[in-house]
Amino acid sequence: MVVTPVQRRLLVVDPCDDCHELLPGLRTAGWEVDSCTLASVGDRSCDVGLLRLQPSHLERPEAVKELIGRSGTEWIAVLSQDVLRLQNVGDFVCEWFFDFHTLPFDVARVQVTLGRAFGMARLRGKGFAQVDEPEHELLGDSRPIRELRKLLSKLAPTESPVLIRGDSGTGKELVAKTLHRQSQRHAKPFVAINCGAIPEHLIQSELFGHEKGAFTGAHQRKVGRIEAAHGGTLFLDEIGDLPMELQANLLRFLQEKQIERVGGSQPIPVDVRVLAATHVDLEAAVAKGTFREDLYYRLNVLQVITAPLRERHGDVAMLANHFSRFYSQETGRRPRSFSEDALVAMGQHPWPGNVRELANRVRRGLVLAEGRQIEAVDLGLQGEQAIAPPMATLEDYKHRAERQALCDVLNRHSDNLSVAARVLGVSRPTFYRLLHKHQIR
Repeated sequence: MVVTPVQRRLLVVDPCDDCHELLPGLRTAGWEVDSCTLASVGDRSCDVGLLRLQPSHLERPEAVKELIGRSGTEWIAVLSQDVLRLQNVGDFVCEWFFDFHTLPFDVARVQVTLGRAFGMARLRGKGFAQVDEPEHELLGDSRPIRELRKLLSKLAPTESPVLIRGDSGTGKELVAKTLHRQSQRHAKPFVAINCGAIPEHLIQSELFGHEKGAFTGAHQRKVGRIEAAHGGTLFLDEIGDLPMELQANLLRFLQEKQIERVGGSQPIPVDVRVLAATHVDLEAAVAKGTFREDLYYRLNVLQVITAPLRERHGDVAMLANHFSRFYSQETGRRPRSFSEDALVAMGQHPWPGNVRELANRVRRGLVLAEGRQIEAVDLGLQGEQAIAPPMATLEDYKHRAERQALCDVLNRHSDNLSVAARVLGVSRPTFYRLLHKHQIR
């Protein structure tokens, strides 16, 4: 059997004379070498990068950070003695580079470091798979998220109201935006209002607008959120917190398709599709008399339920890597992968705050991480004790253990199911059969 050598592409940026002398030996060792200036990098891709760090790079580091962050690979800094003496060079190199070399080169050491960087880049590339999708996409490959995407593709083209239900932090507004983006109204406004975040005395004006002089402080006409969404989509988040009086006004609008501004007397036709979301039990609220039954039926024509993160097996690690890349721009730090302990801790955590909690913990981890990986302690998950389940039959324990094993291996190897099956010591067909049996994917 003929083994095809792995292609290894090296990009040398702002090379010096010593770098040029090094290149022939690297080509002989099997590296495909390209070189350019930092200003002309453009869209060139590579497996490993070598950059001669200069004082100008440290004075204006944004270009170097943008290059390294965009490339998604490992970089090695080349430093002269003069650059080594500059203030903060150590912190900058430790944060953004895999390793560094001082001039003149030790050729043997350079080749070893390049090999290690190549191996780390390949591992790191797998860890960050599937996160380059647009920010508005519903990320994940678990059964609940796949079924949700399929359902939204059916509901989006319709004009019917949709009630989106689910725990806090499960992405109800993201679902609403996806419905709007995939609808015929996508070129028109998407207007969101959180019914629980606006003071009660201002909600009517926010929703319906007001005329000049309608009340004290109304110095000019104000267009309300409903009218602003004309032609598009109106998203009413936390609809269960809407006061009873406003529920009656909203119901009238849904029936008549027109509004009156506060202080006005002329009806204004408005064409919007209404999406509503809640994390409370509206049926119970109707029974208690705190939510109008007729409004409930008006809003609950079509229904979407967002799954809690603890049920989205295999999505946690991928989402965590997505947030690591997303928030690295905010924190000014390089995206970090997660240690084995961190992956285990994330897999065992119940995520009461769901995706919002995961995003916040990763954001915290990026700030606190001192090494090249985010550890469980950086996420605030170290030392959490699992709650012991109630006693059950031996068969229940076997079933629970089998399911837990599948969930654990998916949290670490969701990007490669062949590896996941091999870790569990079963064939790939058996692995798929188990996933189907436990309704995990």
